[in-house]
Amino acid sequence: MQSSHAPAAVLAAFDDPTLVAYGGLEPLLRLADRCGLPGLVGERVRLPVTADGVGAFPAAKVMALVAGMAAGADSISDMGRLRHGAMDRVFGGVRAPSTLGSFLRAFTHGHVKQLHAVGRRLLPQLASHTPLLPGAATVAYLDIDDTIRRTYGYAKQGAGYGYSKVKGLNALLAVLSTPLAAPVIAATRLRKGASGSVRGAASFVAEALRTVRASGATGLLVLRADSAFYASEVIAACRALGARFSVTARMNASIKKAITGIDEDAWTAIRYPKALWDTEGQCWVSDAEIAEVRDYTAFTSKPKKQQVTARLLVRRVKRLNADAQVQGQGELFSTYRYHCAFTDSPLSLVDAERDHRRHAIVEQVIADLKSGPLAHLPSGDFQANAAWLALAAITHNLMRALGTLASTFHARATTATLRDQLIRVPARIARGARRLTLHLPVNWPWADAWSQMFAVLHAPPHR
Repeated sequence: MQSSHAPAAVLAAFDDPTLVAYGGLEPLLRLADRCGLPGLVGERVRLPVTADGVGAFPAAKVMALVAGMAAGADSISDMGRLRHGAMDRVFGGVRAPSTLGSFLRAFTHGHVKQLHAVGRRLLPQLASHTPLLPGAATVAYLDIDDTIRRTYGYAKQGAGYGYSKVKGLNALLAVLSTPLAAPVIAATRLRKGASGSVRGAASFVAEALRTVRASGATGLLVLRADSAFYASEVIAACRALGARFSVTARMNASIKKAITGIDEDAWTAIRYPKALWDTEGQCWVSDAEIAEVRDYTAFTSKPKKQQVTARLLVRRVKRLNADAQVQGQGELFSTYRYHCAFTDSPLSLVDAERDHRRHAIVEQVIADLKSGPLAHLPSGDFQANAAWLALAAITHNLMRALGTLASTFHARATTATLRDQLIRVPARIARGARRLTLHLPVNWPWADAWSQMFAVLHAPPHR
């Protein structure tokens, strides 16, 4: 591709008042309105209204922040992208970045909790208005994990060095998915950078599980987590709300003793990444094998009522250098690397172990956020950043729901793809017969998907 005109024959001017760069925001905000987001914010988020009006009209400001994040904003100043062309003629309530920044800095811890309450109530509404969580009534998974969002300088409240040895803030996420659905965010919490992963995890899990149940996950529900959340209080919170658990177990003396008690003929070869199928032997040729200890009791150092007895799933992978002896581990541990999961899953050994490895789906959501609104934590104020994270989760869920209305491909696409193909659609507006028309590009590659979601959202809602 190359320019088809001489340089002198091409002119440029920012002078058309009828253009918008983000035509896909119209169906997105219509979906938010249909699911009651403005009403939830108006009902739940109650900031004090100061003389300069900082706390006034919270619904309009939240909607502006959500729209900016959906369009790709990753900082407060980036919200200026909403103030171009005919945006104020297509959308009401467009606010300046300075206004939105002042609004976020007015948040206290209590106001952030109010915003969390909005997110908890919005997710069930999205699930009822769109095919967001197919199969949730049969089986669903809640994955929890945390990530360090790196910060720079000395002005960030709460920044510190955590387990990753990187200075930043700690974002804790709970992600809901089904075998048929892409992941959505059930809960978020921003913590100081030096916070341990398991800090406050039990109450966080309980909050997320209640949201998940309200969103239609009435069948088998399994909490999955890595070894940072291998704690009796996390499992107790899970069991108290009728959910199963599958948590990576830390390697300790008790685990090692259980592994040494597994008979050699109890190991089963599994299909593993890069495994080869042996047609002659009709089996997978792989160094990955699994076995289980049926009745393993964890947390034996704690009081008896906090101890938990369940299944210990063990996966072993042959070391690449089998001759390299591991100091003090003996022959068994020098030949294989072991990975354990503690679970009360009712599934078979193979299915339960495979499901546990799918916990990595939470990394997809973290990557989505970091390539979008969580590319930065834009304020020096800790509570403003906590509100920003909560709004990023709301935006993520709205975009996931929008994708399900567009096509089967977009129902599972990343948010970056949804943003590029469904949100960043340039449009020219025209008025006539008391109607606003969005003129979109001819031959837009995803026109059918865009038209599908637009038609659904402009049809009368089902009663």
